[in-house]
Amino acid sequence: MIDPIFTNGVIAVKERLLLGDKLLRYTEMSAEEVLRALREGGFGSGAESQEGEALILTEESSLDGFIREYAPSQKELEYLLSPRDFHNAKALCKAVKLNTDAEKLLAPEGLVKIKDLTAAIQSGDVSALGKEFGGAIKETLDSDKLTGAEIGAIFDNALFKHLSKVSKFSPLLKKLLVGRADRTNILTAMRSENREFAEKLYVCGGKLSSSELAKLFDDNRENLEKALNGTPYAEFYKLCYTAKEKGMPFTEAERALESFEAEYFVAKRYELEGKQPFLYYVFRRRAEIQNVRIILVCLNAGLKPQDIKRRLRAL
Repeated sequence: MIDPIFTNGVIAVKERLLLGDKLLRYTEMSAEEVLRALREGGFGSGAESQEGEALILTEESSLDGFIREYAPSQKELEYLLSPRDFHNAKALCKAVKLNTDAEKLLAPEGLVKIKDLTAAIQSGDVSALGKEFGGAIKETLDSDKLTGAEIGAIFDNALFKHLSKVSKFSPLLKKLLVGRADRTNILTAMRSENREFAEKLYVCGGKLSSSELAKLFDDNRENLEKALNGTPYAEFYKLCYTAKEKGMPFTEAERALESFEAEYFVAKRYELEGKQPFLYYVFRRRAEIQNVRIILVCLNAGLKPQDIKRRLRAL
């Protein structure tokens, strides 16, 4: 394991390249101006001649390389990169079952090479991929008439089971997983037409019980409004509830869910120690890369600056 002090020194250098408040200024520029500013600042180094998505993928691959080199232990490495494997396997399985093109859906490689995943899926031999990962692939390939949502649910639940195992002896990772799992299930419930459908899509790893989640389908409006009062998720639920009541997209709740890990560390940024600075940097950098993608997509779609800013993660 690399000395955390050395890792923190590397992070201190890399933090100088974080975009920070520049992201807010980018929302008021044209897409061409943003791309020029990104290239001049070294974003997507090595792919300067390419367009926006290529720059973003280059940055994602660079950050993954940093994770592989400086992860404090195997637990952090698995926690941060195995979701890539589940995502890519899901895309490849959807291509097989739904006759879609996986190429555009693939993420940068995690801990398993895409060519190895492809070979395992084509042969049906997933024995080397582990119980949760291989099991999700096998269940998908062996099932008939699955929808895209059902395939997604299989892999999402398998991923959270895997991450629960990975984080079992790491209180910090466990806390992060619980927070993400519970928020994911709340958002799933609020998007679902009924309790039965939501329960098919819930992921494991959280602390909210089935009875607490059932409150989100109460017929009494007063009970529904205060369903999660007294839990750590009261504010998050309020975002979901308000959006649903107004018939609006769950933009604010989605932003809060995707910002959760980075904002967890922001609140404690002056007292980080041990492995925490590494995780803080990774989640913060991931949020910035995602923000660049959001800004470019929104600018090309003609959205106004204030609407783009509402979608940005963990500023």
